[in-house]
Amino acid sequence: MAMLFAGGLVYDGTGAPPVRADVLTVDGRIAEVDTVATYPEGTKRVDCAGLAVAPGFIDLHSHSDLQVLENRREKPLQGVTTEVVGNCGFSPYPCGDHEADVREFANSIFRGGARAWRYGSAREYLDAVARQAELIAVESLVGHGSLRVALFGNRQDELTAAELDALGACLDDALASGAAGFSTGLMYAPGSCAPFSELARLCGTVTRRGKLYATHMRSYSFQLLEAIDEQVNLAFASGCRLQVSHLQAVGHLNWDKQARALDKLEEARRMGIDAEFDIYPYQAGSTVLTQLLPQSALDGGTAAMLGRLRNPDERRAIAREAVAGMAQRFSDVFIASVATEANQTVVGQHLETIGAARGVDPIEAAIDLIIEEQGLVNMISFNQSEENLRALLTHPLCSVISDGFYVNGRPHPRLHGTFPFLLGEIVRERKWMPLEVAIHKITAKPAARLGLTDRGYLRPGLRADITVFDPARVAGPASYENPEQDPVGIVGVWRAS
Repeated sequence: MAMLFAGGLVYDGTGAPPVRADVLTVDGRIAEVDTVATYPEGTKRVDCAGLAVAPGFIDLHSHSDLQVLENRREKPLQGVTTEVVGNCGFSPYPCGDHEADVREFANSIFRGGARAWRYGSAREYLDAVARQAELIAVESLVGHGSLRVALFGNRQDELTAAELDALGACLDDALASGAAGFSTGLMYAPGSCAPFSELARLCGTVTRRGKLYATHMRSYSFQLLEAIDEQVNLAFASGCRLQVSHLQAVGHLNWDKQARALDKLEEARRMGIDAEFDIYPYQAGSTVLTQLLPQSALDGGTAAMLGRLRNPDERRAIAREAVAGMAQRFSDVFIASVATEANQTVVGQHLETIGAARGVDPIEAAIDLIIEEQGLVNMISFNQSEENLRALLTHPLCSVISDGFYVNGRPHPRLHGTFPFLLGEIVRERKWMPLEVAIHKITAKPAARLGLTDRGYLRPGLRADITVFDPARVAGPASYENPEQDPVGIVGVWRAS
């Protein structure tokens, strides 16, 4: 089948200014980018006058591991043709001898609910993707947390030499089976307990396989600079390609650390370390409410955590440590979702308000919610300044991501709006960067981070993954108050099968 995208402004993914041209595709590959005079009989013509023609967008960091199998439309509607799952240490494989523990660990992010998903290996998951994912191309990272839980349960201790050998062998098998790389979630138990030596061993395997290492670091707040140092040292020791996930300085007391964090990554590049980062185009982030607790409170899984929180002495100690380590204000943290009907009224409220309504301190309200909801509470947290966000998004080492995940409640607007919001609000309205630079950050740059050579550009021979949009109209109207709104101005999305 042949298609002619005629007369549009072609953004080729390199970051160069657009040219007015036609794009001819034949049998799922780009055949020509020029003024096309001749083309096969029966070619379908798409009139792109006044429109932008770009490579299909690549979401380098998402958590739609289960939803891509359900062919959810939130990402394709935004122009995304490739999605990278398995981030922050969470992947739906392997399950090993502890499949219930793996599901419990991952479902806080995956919204797997009662669904008893089980993928024993990377190959099983990737085979399911090949059979079921029809709307989007999927690349998957192996999650360190899932890997560790699958082999050894939800333990927070240092592994023996034999256990580390088993962990490395399992990672190697997943990478050999087609996983695109390896991710850590070092603020989530059990990843939070992993020493440098364990990570260096595993990243050495990543290097040998020529794959990507992406990390949710140990801290983005008070210990941000130390966390950057650890990851740069890890990349230096192992030789891996380092992708710092959703870089930011969390909490107003830490905003001044961001410039120094960027300096450290730039210095790493000058030393020859292949280090980059990504961020979503919003000031607020989203994760599980248990992230407010010291991760030692989560040792042993949900039941053990709830037992500690129900013990008055342990609860007081956990609450004190949580408050001492909290970078945000309680008015910055909003409840995004809960599991029960009884607590639906707190969705959209911040912890300060919830505490006042319940007549308790905000941290006590948070702990009560965690107990009542069996740990299944998600939050939206306003973390960074607009000035810092602009510095991140416009930095040459930055790819733009959604970091989106599904919740039983009110999701972050990035799930529905990230890429049109970038092209509309950030580029057209705020004028933070040229359109061609923004497109580069969601096409060729993430493709290069993944080592994908068949997409990310509009060039002859590459996959015919193409997004057409109206630069004058494109927008992501999804908001914190009303996040489930479809984007506008995305005219069409085509993906090579």
